[in-house]
Amino acid sequence: MATVHLRIGDLVWGKLGRYPPWPGKVVSPPKDLKKPRGKKCHFVKFFGTEDHAWIKVEQLKPYHAHKEEMIKINKGKRFQQAVDAVEDFLKKAKGKEQNSDGKGESKGKKTPNKPLKILEEDDEDLSALKDPSEKPVKDDPHFHHFLLSQSEKPASSMEPISKRLKIIEEDSGSTSIQAADSTAINGSITPTDKRIGFLGLGLMGSGIVSNLLKMGHVVTVWNRTAEKCDLFIQEGARLGRTPAEVASMCDITFSCVSDPKAARDLVLGPSGVLQGIRPGKCYVEMSTVDPETITELSQVITSRGGRFLEAPVAGSQQLSNDGMLVILAAGDRTVYEDCSSCFQAMGKTSFFLGEAGNAARMMLILNMVQGSFMATIAEGLTLAQATGQSQQTFLDILCQGQMASTFVDQKCQNILQGNFKPDYYLKHIQKDLRLAISMGDMANHPTPMAAAANEVYKRAKALDQSDNDISAVYRAYIH
Repeated sequence: MATVHLRIGDLVWGKLGRYPPWPGKVVSPPKDLKKPRGKKCHFVKFFGTEDHAWIKVEQLKPYHAHKEEMIKINKGKRFQQAVDAVEDFLKKAKGKEQNSDGKGESKGKKTPNKPLKILEEDDEDLSALKDPSEKPVKDDPHFHHFLLSQSEKPASSMEPISKRLKIIEEDSGSTSIQAADSTAINGSITPTDKRIGFLGLGLMGSGIVSNLLKMGHVVTVWNRTAEKCDLFIQEGARLGRTPAEVASMCDITFSCVSDPKAARDLVLGPSGVLQGIRPGKCYVEMSTVDPETITELSQVITSRGGRFLEAPVAGSQQLSNDGMLVILAAGDRTVYEDCSSCFQAMGKTSFFLGEAGNAARMMLILNMVQGSFMATIAEGLTLAQATGQSQQTFLDILCQGQMASTFVDQKCQNILQGNFKPDYYLKHIQKDLRLAISMGDMANHPTPMAAAANEVYKRAKALDQSDNDISAVYRAYIH
């Protein structure tokens, strides 16, 4: 978000850690509350939840200028209630301004609630907007969060919740600022006491590890390119010298690599995971691979007395960073349960799909649909241009219809801006299409749409687009 100049009373959209932008108001912090060191930030009260937080300036946007944009990308029930609360606030403030012209307010008269004013210096309460059932957001280590007491404590009490989550297990009822249709309440995670290992710090793995650390998990990391580990060591992770060492040191080891060959090599290769597996050790394969690879890995891990779970994720780099992935799990149900806090930290929801291989099948189907859809959108954009139609108008119309989604809007805007920075590598979606087509062949099921899309992605790869975002498939149509 761009830096903006704000003052007390301004209405804003504030982005808090992993959570989506939320409507709030810049308010004065309590006198005894110190601003976090080294950070330019404002103290913000969020509408609809009555939570408060220090938010970095670059994570704030003016409310009115970005209202339509935010409403378009956030659809949850609680989000809409928060927006309604802002509108109620504005109406009351406007009415107050009109009714108070030429009239002084009585001094010394105690009332339960102060009248609402947009530029009020000390905003303690918005009782008309308050939902007594709402509870505060739990700690995010990047911010200091504070909650105005809604209990029978004195109204002036304000309790800091600035400890790491592993210390505040008693506050397990807290809710987070996110869409109501997100099933995970990331802010109330009690991290497992099991030692976690993570292998592979690519686009997806980096965000996952970051969120595991933020939520208080003890994590040991390894990456083929060792330099990628440095940032996470600074954040508190431990360093493993080899995959085998990580597996032997940790109770649960996750891996997230690029393709079936990389997944096999990580387990079966020199100093591989298999050498560190002992009875009771858990291995969780998060890479998107074919069911046959999953079956092979499951067999070799369990042959050593280990426990196996596959858990590929649906999402992108941004969703990984935001802790909003969708996890598809299959295999050992007890491992799935042991991974509960980890899955909550990295995703908004998870599904257990039964025996090993089922998650790989479902993931390939999902990515087959996504890849085919992205190719079709690119085809539509280029056909619009070829027939003299405005590509921006095409997008505007598309985003007002039944196919409207954040995915469509973001990918198309990036295409129009020529921004193909990878959020999900084009080479990986082509790999997934290839594996899905192969899976269809084995099931004697036709996949003509996927096959056609696969050819377009292969052309994009030939145009040196492999390491760009999947939206770079657009370039296959214009070259």
